[in-house]
Amino acid sequence: MSEAEQGPALAPEAAVLDALNATESNGTEALNATAKFVATPEGTALAYGSLVFMALLPIFFGALRSVSCSKSKNSADMPETITSRDAARFPIIASCTLFGLYLFFKVMAGSPQAFLRAPVSLCACSPLMCRVFPSSLPNKQYQLLFTQGSGDSKEEIVNYEFDTKNLVCLLISSVVGVWYLLKKHWIANNLFGLAFALNGVELLHLNNVSTGCILLGGLFVYDVFWVFGTNVMVTVAKSFEAPIKLVFPQDLLEKGLEASNFAMLGLGDIVIPGIFIALLLRFDVSLKKNSRTYFYSSFLAYIFGLGLTIFVMHTFKHAQPALLYLVPACVGFPVIVALFKGELTEMFRWVTMTTRTITGL
Repeated sequence: MSEAEQGPALAPEAAVLDALNATESNGTEALNATAKFVATPEGTALAYGSLVFMALLPIFFGALRSVSCSKSKNSADMPETITSRDAARFPIIASCTLFGLYLFFKVMAGSPQAFLRAPVSLCACSPLMCRVFPSSLPNKQYQLLFTQGSGDSKEEIVNYEFDTKNLVCLLISSVVGVWYLLKKHWIANNLFGLAFALNGVELLHLNNVSTGCILLGGLFVYDVFWVFGTNVMVTVAKSFEAPIKLVFPQDLLEKGLEASNFAMLGLGDIVIPGIFIALLLRFDVSLKKNSRTYFYSSFLAYIFGLGLTIFVMHTFKHAQPALLYLVPACVGFPVIVALFKGELTEMFRWVTMTTRTITGL
């Protein structure tokens, strides 16, 4: 990506999660290419502070929701579980997808976004709507049912139950989706990005700590190679126009909501560490000690790692792979805590009870 856009950046993998977990360098080139834009210290601090705050929201609330999600008795609501085999193959699949996108954007350099515009839904509205929906209003239940055949040969094709709150969420999502497709506004982008990240942390579960270490270790190498070894990741991050990153303008104080010089944080830098942090929260719950030691230690480690990423990027004015700093912090802090508490063996032997595994990896 050009130096006009900076911050940790993410490129997509098969849906959303093959992330470009790259942190872009501090940007100074104005988008009109007529003058150099130099971000003020206040604008830079506001942009990076906002990105860190937005990153923490889906991790914290997604981890909390992952606990209740793992206890669900409904098979349709069961989270997807990443096994050690999936984790080992993930960086390879991510690399193939990333390089394929790079080749695509090189060939379709004229206007690649024209081929990638698709409707998406703001999929995290429903839990919030349950809290803000007035209790005095009726919440009716509905069912959408499609069947094929008749008599004994009849089989269900679609059987979806929803209520009034879901319909309100659909309306809000549609409005935001149209707004994003027409304007590509950064606020609409962030609404979708936060929704995707929240659902990713909640619904993607690691089956044990060892699998988490394999996944984070593999993506650590993946991130470092594609950022420092090639220009592939930053090229894709610049070219792929979709809500797969959080952005915040550094010139907001000067230009208001029409600002255009963005700092960025890729969703992969949120979701990948986030599912590991959520795993540690479920481990805390399994200990039944009314303590969240491992969750809070990994959460603070994420803040430290992301802050270090921003500091190095801002100091050296060069793209940084965020997982280079996030992985050692998010894995190292809880391991040190477990060593002091004498629970390291118990941590690595613990296995989540979720049984539904990811398909297609």
